[in-house]
Amino acid sequence: MNVIDPSKREIWRRFVQEGTLDQARISKRIEESWYLCRQKNVDPYDGKGKMFLTGRLLMERRERNQRLLRCGVPILEKLQQLFQEIPAIFLFIDKEGYVLWAKGHQQAMKKAKEINFLEGVKWTEEEVGTNAIGTALRTREPIAVVGLDHYAVASQQWVCSAAPIYDENKEFLGIIDMSYPIYHGLSDAQDYVLATIVAASYTIEQQLRIQQKENLLELFRHGFQMEDSASYSVVCDDQENIVWANHRLRSFCSSTIDQPLQQFCQRTWKVFSKVPIFSSVYGHLIGYKVTLQKAQDEEAFSCSLPSFRFDGVIGTSPSFAAVLRSCSKVAKTDATVYLAGETGTGKELIARAIHQNSLRKDGPFVAVNCGAVPKELIGSELFGYVEGAFTGAKRTGYMGKFVQAHGGTLFLDEIGEIPLEMQVALLRVLQEREVVPIGGTKPISVDVRVITATHRDLYELVKKGKLREDLFYRLHVYPIKLPALRERKEDIPFFVDYYCRKNGWNVCLPNSVMNLLMDYYWPGNIRELFNVLERMRIEYGEAVPPISEIKSMLVALKNDEKGRGELTYREQVEKEQMMNMLEETKGNISKMAELLGISRSTCYRKLKKYKLI
Repeated sequence: MNVIDPSKREIWRRFVQEGTLDQARISKRIEESWYLCRQKNVDPYDGKGKMFLTGRLLMERRERNQRLLRCGVPILEKLQQLFQEIPAIFLFIDKEGYVLWAKGHQQAMKKAKEINFLEGVKWTEEEVGTNAIGTALRTREPIAVVGLDHYAVASQQWVCSAAPIYDENKEFLGIIDMSYPIYHGLSDAQDYVLATIVAASYTIEQQLRIQQKENLLELFRHGFQMEDSASYSVVCDDQENIVWANHRLRSFCSSTIDQPLQQFCQRTWKVFSKVPIFSSVYGHLIGYKVTLQKAQDEEAFSCSLPSFRFDGVIGTSPSFAAVLRSCSKVAKTDATVYLAGETGTGKELIARAIHQNSLRKDGPFVAVNCGAVPKELIGSELFGYVEGAFTGAKRTGYMGKFVQAHGGTLFLDEIGEIPLEMQVALLRVLQEREVVPIGGTKPISVDVRVITATHRDLYELVKKGKLREDLFYRLHVYPIKLPALRERKEDIPFFVDYYCRKNGWNVCLPNSVMNLLMDYYWPGNIRELFNVLERMRIEYGEAVPPISEIKSMLVALKNDEKGRGELTYREQVEKEQMMNMLEETKGNISKMAELLGISRSTCYRKLKKYKLI
């Protein structure tokens, strides 16, 4: 049995016939809508849907709104289960008022069909009169429209509750709605239903934000793979806004990110190729990999290597030249830099070079290998501690690395090794620029430029929950990817020459030896190359090692690399530290143990563990 208020029926009748309205008996939003419907000549005695999208047109519109549907439909399906006792219908409507998706109770769906309240219909105020969907579309506010609040008779047997949905950029996307026929016991439920619909719209908006961040991380990964490309490359989101530019492009253009591709290109660049990127999780389009070429001659935009002091090997490779260009640009700023690259690619050397070419060059450069510091000590190492903070603490306390680097640069190598519980404290220091030592209460202001580095994939760490997302964005301000040695093999002769000059090794390696070194994969990169040269120098002095012996060394390196793969990162760092100490002490175990701060028996045990004796 329907519940209709006779007094409201009279208010509606007088308005549609005479245009007069008792404002005290009707809400402001309904009043506005009724006047609008009268102005637009909406038939109050009809109100059935008339304008439809069907077939291909409806499919295309759903495709354009697939992100909204993918996040929202599961939530509406859960609401349907929650309200299964109510014969209701749940709907998704796009920002132009077309119903993209409708599902619900069989009885409600049958009744909705009688007034053409179906998928594909346009359900706006101008089309069908005052209704929750159309009024929410116009006002962009949640609203419930009950019974005779509807302007046209077709909808007056319904209670409808609708709420708008916005994306992460506050752009209006569409409407969700729950509608059900008026029955005994249901007419007073609209406040609870509307609150639930509003909560559902908020949940969908949160899902959209989460998915957008996941998509951005995936786009970053694609961009990272293009860093060493010889072409000018960018990655765009699905709206063709640039989110990533590779080194070569950044070396010519300092401002590329966060602008539309078309605006960036203008007359200077043109699109050579555009490859779509699809989500590896959901399968939908999330962006594009775009290769650009200059609209004018290469010479008009040629850029020589910047005047940049660098104490390492430069060589002739374009990939490393692009790195130095990026370093030259960022050194003039105070921006946080993130250095990505495999172990042994020279990340600390690059960090020092950025510091030496910055306005902070007269301040301290403090480096910390976060992977070499025990997890339980990383807090005191970075932030320091006060006297008596814990058992074994120095009487005078300890000035942490942040304070030590005040006025200069702090280089945090292997940032991915910092435990989660310390990431919160690190984030706070980066945001507030204040350090509170362990056991202390008084904050210490620090003026520090932070450079971080890792050999790990930070995007994967974020996805796996091992790195806080807010910390990722705080550190990932200006990323620079260092090429692996195998990606700059033309520079190997320069590294050999550098090693020989630095160590006074007067040997001339023939082309056959140089070609052998250039053909090797070098998983340990520059550090591994220098280790091989060191062995050659120790064993053969000024003589040229036989080719067979060098091949044996490289085979042994491959076997050693397999063994390294079975160790954790911290074990690999410890093994490398012990190898260096073993060489420094010339095999003196007692002296080695003393320098490492461990007992002689522990030193023996670790040497056996890593098969160094």
